[in-house]
Amino acid sequence: PAHSVFARGIAAAGGRFICVGTSSGAVLVFDIPSKGTNVTLSEVLEQHRDPITDIAAEQGRAPDGAGDLVTADDSGTLCLWSTGEEFTLLGKIPGSGCTCSSVRLWNGIVAAGYGNGQIRLWEAGSGRIRAQVSAHARWIYALDLAPLTGKLLSGAEDSFVHVWQLSRDPATDSIEIRHCHAECVTDTQICGARFCDPAGDTFAVTGYDLSEI
Repeated sequence: PAHSVFARGIAAAGGRFICVGTSSGAVLVFDIPSKGTNVTLSEVLEQHRDPITDIAAEQGRAPDGAGDLVTADDSGTLCLWSTGEEFTLLGKIPGSGCTCSSVRLWNGIVAAGYGNGQIRLWEAGSGRIRAQVSAHARWIYALDLAPLTGKLLSGAEDSFVHVWQLSRDPATDSIEIRHCHAECVTDTQICGARFCDPAGDTFAVTGYDLSEI
């Protein structure tokens, strides 16, 4: 039987690369020249066995030794990468059978949203889980991070949008997540949510079968 091939997940990385996920689990790395249109496929990252769901690049300042790119797939597996002339796999976080639908990376913290409604925070350097929240009653479809403040936005099929505050305690190096705000969009399965500014002061959402934002 024929299989359709699709691209899902895209991120700019390393200042000159565009990474694109595919349904085969491969991540295509394109080298974008500073001038001209001679875009070349420089590398193919083949660590995932399931279709890629999302890709995120570091939006803050990564601690020493932490990756600056994370890729996620349908099985929930996460791969942490260091970008450069050659991309280096720093670690792999095995999936638990639940799809990781959206992922973000900020200051060495990986924030991942899952099909069971959970948000999990991982250390980008060690791959250790640092926090887990049962954030939604249904599938999470969107995560976004405000790079200036560390606010995290989550939107899901349960009609709710939540705003969270991520922080790292310098004294103990612990990672904390605090709930800030909840908004219900009545009778709407939310499928898209993004902050409208780097500080996370405003956000926009849309849902299935909606022609408006």
